[in-house]
Amino acid sequence: MRILLTGATGFVGRGLLARLSSLSDIELVAAVRDATVILSKNTRSITVAGLYPDTDWQQSLDRVSVVIHAAARVHVMRDSAPDPLFEFRRINVEGTLNLARQAVDAGVQRFIFVSSIKVNGEGTTAGSPYFADTAPSPSDPYAISKLEAERGLLALAEESGMEVVIIRPPLVYGPGVKANFLSMMRWLYRGVPLPLGAICNRRSLVALENLVDLIVTCIDHPAAGNQVFLVSDGEDLSTTELLRRMGLALGKPARLLAVPGWMLEAGGMLMGKRVLSQRLCGSLQVNIDKTCELLNWMPPVSVEEALKKTANDFLSRQANS
Repeated sequence: MRILLTGATGFVGRGLLARLSSLSDIELVAAVRDATVILSKNTRSITVAGLYPDTDWQQSLDRVSVVIHAAARVHVMRDSAPDPLFEFRRINVEGTLNLARQAVDAGVQRFIFVSSIKVNGEGTTAGSPYFADTAPSPSDPYAISKLEAERGLLALAEESGMEVVIIRPPLVYGPGVKANFLSMMRWLYRGVPLPLGAICNRRSLVALENLVDLIVTCIDHPAAGNQVFLVSDGEDLSTTELLRRMGLALGKPARLLAVPGWMLEAGGMLMGKRVLSQRLCGSLQVNIDKTCELLNWMPPVSVEEALKKTANDFLSRQANS
């Protein structure tokens, strides 16, 4: 089977690249923006292509049966674009649908789209998770663009017969993780006291290894076509629990101060850090029953094991820096 993977140098893309390159029955075409990027020696073919509304994918799609679309203009805390929604739509919507239309023309059988739980919304009430069929409620340009891309893909699937699979992950972590998760590990490693010892929220996360396993399952599972799936590790943690367990994995017990969550949220509002305080103190849970039952799938890696792998990678980088 020949597969085109976009976003092959991103965090999720690299995890997919490693897994797909190890499978002998898959001929992998990896799409990158930079021709100088060195990928796995097992990658069968590398194509240089950006995700734009006018990109010509014809050669990259030659004999491809499945597209795994992990490329995107990603969400950032401070977007410098004059019109962020326009830019997100140009890449994530128009660029994605341009690829998908050409995939239809090339005879691609299945198009797997890595979306985001932000399509559903920014948070839940503890104990009331999002389901795959929960009405979408995106609130920022990135999430809006992901939802519009999903809808465009499903409409194209109905018109053309090409199957579309949509996967909405929450926060993804694992070896090589960056952004806020990396900052958290740095705080713990340095022994910084954190006012996060009394947070009673519940948040779903997904280890990169678990997300990759689900995506690979969806490549040829007969029940996956034209479905939307949510994914997580199957165990939800509070921010306090996550910090404590990550500290143990790092061998650096977390130094946590029991500051009430409402005080942190109020402080975040006053300091202009509302989004960050919401992520630290608020809940965001997903229900993965549909994913597990329809695909006969379970997360292969436990939270404990995934945190340990993430911590070991971080410690190795610290030792070599």
